[in-house]
Amino acid sequence: MIFKLSKFKKPKIYRDNITQNIIWYIVNNLFFYSFFPFSNIKINILKLFGAKIGENVIFKEYVRIKFPKKLIIGNNVWIGSGVWIDNIEEVIIEDNCCISQDVYFCTGNHNANLETFDLIAKKIIVKKNSWIAAKCIIGPGVEIKENSFLKIGSIITQSKK
Repeated sequence: MIFKLSKFKKPKIYRDNITQNIIWYIVNNLFFYSFFPFSNIKINILKLFGAKIGENVIFKEYVRIKFPKKLIIGNNVWIGSGVWIDNIEEVIIEDNCCISQDVYFCTGNHNANLETFDLIAKKIIVKKNSWIAAKCIIGPGVEIKENSFLKIGSIITQSKK
């Protein structure tokens, strides 16, 4: 199928709460996608913007988060440097998980079978006691099973049965 970008209709995900989204964009760049090292302050900021964050969570430097209100993180979670949570849908990270450096959570994709190139958005869930090693990519709709280990550089586009 050949898609025609001229027929693509931009979704309204950015137009809802536009003022809050603009403020978040600035805050995200100042405190998250920077060398700002204080996890407790980052957690409080995320909560102000609607994220649900558990106890004993660590955020390293240069983390990107698209929409805090679509982020749920359990207890005892480590988010490594350079993690990108591109969450136009929910990203849920349960208790006792390690998300290593430069992991990319991608909740959106496009339907290349339609000439209108429609957006497809699905949540991502990382079940408890999981470790996602550095440079992994997790695609839309993926559920990482409990007690999983994803080796460095893994690309996961479907949940394992």
